Amino acid sequence: TEDRENGNYGSVLPLWRFSTPKSQKKHVTSVIWNPRYKDLFCVGYGSYDFLKQATGLICCYTFKNPKHPEYQFQADSGVMCMDFHPHNPALLAVGLYDGTVMVFDIRIKGNNKPIYASTIRTNKHTDPVWEIRWNKDLTVKNLNFFSIASDGRVTNWSLMKNKLEAEEVVKLRLVVDENKGLSDNKKEAFLYGLAGGMSFDFNEYKTDEFLVGTEEGKIHLCSKAYAGQYLETYDGHYLAVYAVRWNKFHPKIFLSCSADWTVKMWNRDVKRALMTFDMGCAVGDIAWAPYSSTVFSAVTSEGMLFVWDLNQDKHSYLCKHPAMKKAKALHVSFNNEDPIILVGDER
Repeated sequence: TEDRENGNYGSVLPLWRFSTPKSQKKHVTSVIWNPRYKDLFCVGYGSYDFLKQATGLICCYTFKNPKHPEYQFQADSGVMCMDFHPHNPALLAVGLYDGTVMVFDIRIKGNNKPIYASTIRTNKHTDPVWEIRWNKDLTVKNLNFFSIASDGRVTNWSLMKNKLEAEEVVKLRLVVDENKGLSDNKKEAFLYGLAGGMSFDFNEYKTDEFLVGTEEGKIHLCSKAYAGQYLETYDGHYLAVYAVRWNKFHPKIFLSCSADWTVKMWNRDVKRALMTFDMGCAVGDIAWAPYSSTVFSAVTSEGMLFVWDLNQDKHSYLCKHPAMKKAKALHVSFNNEDPIILVGDER
């Protein structure tokens, strides 16, 4: 009641639940909106439990019919990530648990097969693909997308006439400061092994820059132009970084969320986090609102959805909602036009 009197009050009202018999025992590993049809969204199903892997499922739903998906696609391995092409809204890029990346055309009904798929011959990832993004740059001749995987590689895939062609963008080297026993002027960062990539995001204002979140808790600022080194490393998380997201309006601000129970806000030019929000349990996903530079949401392993507006309150969330009763909430996504938010859980 105090909140209501002060005006710092927001609410989230449940609208629909989308599920199919095939998806009941699977985790929601991805939720994306179609760029052209604002009522259409796509859900990827797989498993984050590495000992219990099964087949993957992709369902496209619309608000017009919450009971049944419009389109369904099967995959041999669990789906881990997806992205619709921003200008060709029927093209869906998909990354799987076994390291395969695929492209589906959702207009092709009745045929469950992808129009492209990576193979061992075309240098597919050897570990789960955690995030996948189409390249928005229209000046490039062929359609292409980026993927990041636990094998420590960020790869660019071009859609050629009859196959996907892979090009390595960056290898995620582990950075360890071995300062013990070295004099001050010889502080070297020794590089060994590869870091497991968990998430990435491209900056829409500086298109060659992208952030990478790793299993070790570090966030690296990379460039498509230099494959060899990081432009910057942000060290603030202790466990895996599940998502990094650039702000849609401010070219230097980004958010990260982690298994270490925190959401952090960063400035590209500052090595320490600007703000830290302690959530009390693992934070599975974060999303900036498309309509405001200060509104973002997060979902936690206790099944809670939180929404902040930093313009209203810098230190506390505006509202929370127990979106998922007794299930981990894994993914969250804002609709591009309507005040609707999707949350996917482990059931």
